[in-house]
Amino acid sequence: MSGFRHVVMFKWADGTTTGQQEEVAARLAELPGLIPEIREYVMGADAGVSPGAYDFVVVADFADRDAFRVYRDHPAHRTVADELIAPITAERAVVQHER
Repeated sequence: MSGFRHVVMFKWADGTTTGQQEEVAARLAELPGLIPEIREYVMGADAGVSPGAYDFVVVADFADRDAFRVYRDHPAHRTVADELIAPITAERAVVQHER
């Protein structure tokens, strides 16, 4: 498969509730139905196996960089990122790469 992959990991801020984490996951899960440029979308909470791991990851695949940019700038994604994720994020790491 060729394309463009976006990987983003989050460490939640102290005091972040389970409810907030579940809301983030639920709202992110809606995005593939709203943004047709998403080819594949996988996310999940850390399994707790290795110390120092991030708390949550999103792996998203797109046809190309332009399709990723549509996702990145889409109002539904911006709402989740800006209103739900940003306020509870202590650390964020992101990588995009060609596939």
